[in-house]
Amino acid sequence: MHTRWLRDVTGLTNLEYNIIRCMKVVIIDDDKSSGKALADLLETKYDMEVLGCALSGLDGLVMVSQLQPDVLFLDVQLPDVNGLDFIDKLSGFVHNPCQVVMYTAYDEYVLTAFRKQAFDVLLKPINPQELDTIVKRLEKEEEKIVEAAGKAVQDTLNGKLLFYTNTVDFKLVDRDDVCLFQYNHEVRCWEVVVADNRKPIRLKRNVKSTDLLSLDPHFLQVNQKFIVNINYLIEVVDNVCHFYPPFDEIDYVKVGRLYRKKLIDRFLSI
Repeated sequence: MHTRWLRDVTGLTNLEYNIIRCMKVVIIDDDKSSGKALADLLETKYDMEVLGCALSGLDGLVMVSQLQPDVLFLDVQLPDVNGLDFIDKLSGFVHNPCQVVMYTAYDEYVLTAFRKQAFDVLLKPINPQELDTIVKRLEKEEEKIVEAAGKAVQDTLNGKLLFYTNTVDFKLVDRDDVCLFQYNHEVRCWEVVVADNRKPIRLKRNVKSTDLLSLDPHFLQVNQKFIVNINYLIEVVDNVCHFYPPFDEIDYVKVGRLYRKKLIDRFLSI
């Protein structure tokens, strides 16, 4: 699978870049040929990036957890789990908004899929016009999410960061006071840990890890749940991050295996 861009991204703002980027897709379908046909169609006709295709629900959960797609095309009848039940498990594995499109040969599942808050349902065999309508809806929804995220985290002047905590409320924070961002699985949103703030500041749900990483070059992701300010990082012992005061009591941030090399390289470059 490969990445394609709709147009030259040179000189675009972070918000503009996110709006035009290819939507990332994962497909879960036990019919390998059917999944491949859908993947080829999505990549060639719609400039989507298919990150991978899983043949079972368990493999699909692992793939979704690792790849964090924007869109999931999910077959209803899988060998190890019903796709409708799969939706209930999904929230514990995705950190960012992920639209689920159920696709099945049986139209009796349509109503249940919508009750499970699926974004849409695509019937097999695939009708090109129906797929085209769904993709256009996905593109519009993606633009809304990205635009809202751009408003949810705004870089401001004089070293300040403006974090929107809901539609109208916000918190102005000194950039240098930010120690880390942590993902709260229970409420499915990112939080920011700041000096002189007893509790983490909970951010809007539509904020993505990429939005946070773009705020400052010293913000670095160390695993799927944590983004740290390396200016506060003293050392890593037994894969656990240790920080300068006032964050010296934080001892729960571990470095993921896939993030270790990048962290070492950045740490040595300071």
